Amino acid sequence: MLTLRVFIGWYFLYEGLAKVYTPNWSAYGYLIDSKGFFAPLFIQMAENSMMLEVVNFVNVWGLTLVGLSLVLGLFTKAGYIGAILFLSMFYLSHPPLLFTEYIMPREGSYLWIDKNMIMLMAVVVLTLFSSPKIIGLDSLLFRKKTGRSSKKRK
Repeated sequence: MLTLRVFIGWYFLYEGLAKVYTPNWSAYGYLIDSKGFFAPLFIQMAENSMMLEVVNFVNVWGLTLVGLSLVLGLFTKAGYIGAILFLSMFYLSHPPLLFTEYIMPREGSYLWIDKNMIMLMAVVVLTLFSSPKIIGLDSLLFRKKTGRSSKKRK
């Protein structure tokens, strides 16, 4: 579970940092290319300049923070929730449907299940286990709280 958490965290961290260090990066192209049931929502986000600024900021720094959270095992519940939200939005924006073509070529041939859905399910499974409480910075936070409360009881 630790390895899976760190690998998924690395994926998010690298995606976020790649955007941080790419001058003038924008989600515009990705959003405008949206297909499927939720496409109007994502296209509207792209066409509204103020909303696009918010989406860009949340993408860049949200991906980075989720990645750090999962790699370090710090505030992992929040990291898992952030990962679930991001992966759900990515999936809904570019669902792998029959006869759907996107401007950016896909990494493979998908039908209903793609890497976003697989990673989403992996994060859901990770939320069911407490590996950060065993190995991660959360373990230090939980250990300190447990130590203090047991001293007070004596």
